[in-house]
Amino acid sequence: MAFPVATSAEMLAVSSDNWIEISLRLGLAVLLGGTVGWDRQISGKAGGLRTHMLVSLGAALFVMVPLQTGASPGELGRAIQGIATGIGFLGAGEIVHRSLDTGKLKVKGLTSAASIWVTAALGVMAGCGLWRISVIATLLTLFILVLAKRLERYLPDAED
Repeated sequence: MAFPVATSAEMLAVSSDNWIEISLRLGLAVLLGGTVGWDRQISGKAGGLRTHMLVSLGAALFVMVPLQTGASPGELGRAIQGIATGIGFLGAGEIVHRSLDTGKLKVKGLTSAASIWVTAALGVMAGCGLWRISVIATLLTLFILVLAKRLERYLPDAED
């Protein structure tokens, strides 16, 4: 007797009638994005609390569409690729600034752009219902943003 094998997209799918699961996934995305955004906000960065919350929520919504419609794993993968590409443009806007003093471009905001990128991934994970991975990844992100920043004080500056 053969048992039907569920595809990965089917295992992640949630019924559109299951309001509790949908609310939990979207709420988790907002909470995790807000956690990272809070750190950026108190650090005085341009991409703060609301930006990170919206990025995470948007990513969760984009992956929940193929999950809700019964799309194939390939279609889910394309949705995730689209999110990663789109967030790259948002991150690019965070990185390049024009110096008011010299008028020249200077690179600034790489960490903020990376945190926006990671926040999108957290939203994808939450939207797919992979809450354990998303919580662990959020804790690792906060470790990097808070504790690794303190460690950087003791490292010599790179000179180019």
